[in-house]
Amino acid sequence: MRPFLEVIIFLLDFYWYVVIAAVILSWLIAFNVINTRNQIVAMISDVLFRATEPVFRRIREFLPSLGGIDFSPLIVLLIIYLIERIIMLYIYPNVF
Repeated sequence: MRPFLEVIIFLLDFYWYVVIAAVILSWLIAFNVINTRNQIVAMISDVLFRATEPVFRRIREFLPSLGGIDFSPLIVLLIIYLIERIIMLYIYPNVF
């Protein structure tokens, strides 16, 4: 059971970095630091969008409209952190 929990924690950590990369890339695109006409940038942007947007969309359904500020990545990161802490503090020590 512990290897299964370690895989879950690894996947949560990996998704944490995917969310961070998606946020940073969206800022770079919004401030016109990088150009989306570049094929590599467009491909990376598309992969990150497809990996994060379904989760962000579900969070946005519950959040009120705050103008141009999107707090869905922050909520997703907090949920990932909460799940990891629950696993590490309450589930992992009790599994043999």
